[in-house]
Amino acid sequence: MRANITDAGASGAGGSREPIPSLELFDSPRAWRMVAAAFVAMCAVYGVAYSFGAFFKPMAAEFGARRSATSAVFSITVLVWCVLGPITGHLSDRFGPRIVVATGAVVMGLGLALTSMIDRLWIGYITYGLGVGVGVACAYVPMVAVVGGWFLRRRNTALGIAVAGIGFGTIFGAPIAAALIAHLGWRATYVVFAIATAAILIGCAFIVERPPVHVTPSRVRLSEALRSPAFGFLYASSVTVSIVIFVPFVYLPSFARDRGASEFASAALVGIIGGASVVGRMGLGSMADRAGVVRLYQASFLVLALSYGIWLAAASYTMLIVFALVMGAGYGGYVALSPAVIAHLFGTNRMGTVLGALYTSGGIGAMVGPPIVGLIIDHTGSYRIAIACALAVAIASFALLIPLSRYEPAATKSSPVLD
Repeated sequence: MRANITDAGASGAGGSREPIPSLELFDSPRAWRMVAAAFVAMCAVYGVAYSFGAFFKPMAAEFGARRSATSAVFSITVLVWCVLGPITGHLSDRFGPRIVVATGAVVMGLGLALTSMIDRLWIGYITYGLGVGVGVACAYVPMVAVVGGWFLRRRNTALGIAVAGIGFGTIFGAPIAAALIAHLGWRATYVVFAIATAAILIGCAFIVERPPVHVTPSRVRLSEALRSPAFGFLYASSVTVSIVIFVPFVYLPSFARDRGASEFASAALVGIIGGASVVGRMGLGSMADRAGVVRLYQASFLVLALSYGIWLAAASYTMLIVFALVMGAGYGGYVALSPAVIAHLFGTNRMGTVLGALYTSGGIGAMVGPPIVGLIIDHTGSYRIAIACALAVAIASFALLIPLSRYEPAATKSSPVLD
């Protein structure tokens, strides 16, 4: 197969080609520093984003806002970071990740600081939604693309470790926020988060570097990738699975409380999902180095679908714990393997842009899934009907991935692509 030199370090639209780098750069200690920076950056931004539940009640109480109005702050934030993913990915591909991550640090820190001073909730839609949304967008896609570009042999393991930072952020972000709010109040806590997050992201921006130039088999251009059947199946399945992924984060605690669990035990279920997702991200990412990444990606969707069957049948708190563990593992695998599948099917050239385009699907799911489930519960008075609908959508998301195997690159079905 003809090989072409992909210049990941070219500047501008007409940058010159760089010489082929030494293979010693790939999978090197320098490459693992990129993994560490990505892990820390994702832990910071998602720790803040997923801690919003701790701010929910005090903000709603102070502004006298309805739950739907207050929860819109989070929904807008998710929409922003998903929609901006292709833009930050493209900017990182073109100008390098350092300036993009540093910009995210400034915008997120400023957004959190301004949120601490709002006197109307709708202003938080702008300050928090844009500030945190831009921060996540500037950290996630560029950093994942960087990690993918620095590895050949251990790429999937590296990606799994990097995105495990999301899970650790989920586990620790909310408890830290709750403790700070209890002592300082929600406004001062946002100031603390603003300073800490900005400092952490600036440090990560200082560490992160462009990936080395890649020698890759010829691949389709970006526009062809986005129009390909493989990307179409990936996007459709990601939209459908995103519709149900956010449902437990919103409704699982209230479901458990309605069945007699304490407030702490109910909230702990979300932490269990976060913990299990770490195992899924790191475990499946490592397994993908030895097994087919597409097959494992499909398996993650199947595990997610089966988990909603467990939730539907759950009659005890123990069964809800089982659901949280299984769902978290499948969710973690989905997040960890998405960038690995993009690299496998389309190569690492322009990976940030293609990956960002895929992640716009999450914004659709975030804005559609929880509100529809809430409407079903309000109109039927039944969680079970809503969970059954989520199960059906999760099964559909798995079914949409079944044809994906036929689009794997022929040269890489049995061995890793060194790109």
